[in-house]
Amino acid sequence: MPTWTIVYLEPVPAEVEAIIRSRLPAGFELRVRGRDETVHSALAEADFAVVATTPLPASALQAGSRLRLVQHQGVGYEKTDVQAAAALGIPVAVCPAGTTTGVAEHTLLLILAVYRRLAQADASLRRGEWLQWELRPGSYELAGKTLGVVGFGRIGEAVARRAAAFEVKLTACEPSKERRAAGEGLGVRFLDLDRLLATADIISLHVPLTPETHHLINADSLARVKPTAILVNTARGGLVDEAALVEALRTGRLCGAGLDVFEKEPLPPGHPLCELANVVITPHISAGTKDALQTKMDACFANLARVARGESPLDLVAP
Repeated sequence: MPTWTIVYLEPVPAEVEAIIRSRLPAGFELRVRGRDETVHSALAEADFAVVATTPLPASALQAGSRLRLVQHQGVGYEKTDVQAAAALGIPVAVCPAGTTTGVAEHTLLLILAVYRRLAQADASLRRGEWLQWELRPGSYELAGKTLGVVGFGRIGEAVARRAAAFEVKLTACEPSKERRAAGEGLGVRFLDLDRLLATADIISLHVPLTPETHHLINADSLARVKPTAILVNTARGGLVDEAALVEALRTGRLCGAGLDVFEKEPLPPGHPLCELANVVITPHISAGTKDALQTKMDACFANLARVARGESPLDLVAP
């Protein structure tokens, strides 16, 4: 049986590499790209590539003359030139497994952290302050609030199910009749986007980044929201016009925000979002748990094994 070479394109810490290697099936050799190694040189030796956030333009894909599959670790593939891959005969697949639970839990974490001013409470206490009363005027309970879920796919539904336990009112924006049916048992009211933005206390984004959804949240849409509302984004940074968001947060047009994703990642030092007390930010870690990584690697490697056996991969991306 031949040994196939998998190149993991993310330069990860040794502890993360150990988790990935622990899921490697027989018949495969794993190489992890070094921090100083170019994507082009890494792909030159690859039969399979597993990628998370590393860009894969046409020039990089052309270097992978042996590539049989580009396997995305998650469901976002906007940094991969799918058209170029198709022209080169390289299929591209995504991995829905292992994402839903972590992202849904992190979404609730951000909502609660913004509502209870967790970052300020923690930082002030570490400075020796005791703001037992000072934080109260800007702290809120989740119960009774209206959560507006923009995109009612797997993750949007999982967020709604968890939020229901907090006794919120659920609204959502979703064009698919099949997906809307999934919300009937939860009592979700489906609205168009403008109506959702105007009525929600919490706006949570769960749509893919496409040319149509780029800057879905912008100055015009932020002008429609209640000044007491908060925005949560655990999907893709490009869904939000960050300059407009910063302005809305600074001027009180928006009460707060919880963000795990950004237009440019890593978030540049000194970014205006880092200066705002009404924002909680995390470094794109909503699906970043050990549990999720193990599940994802099992699913990714199973897909690679399918191709190695001569079968068609699952969850292909159409160019």
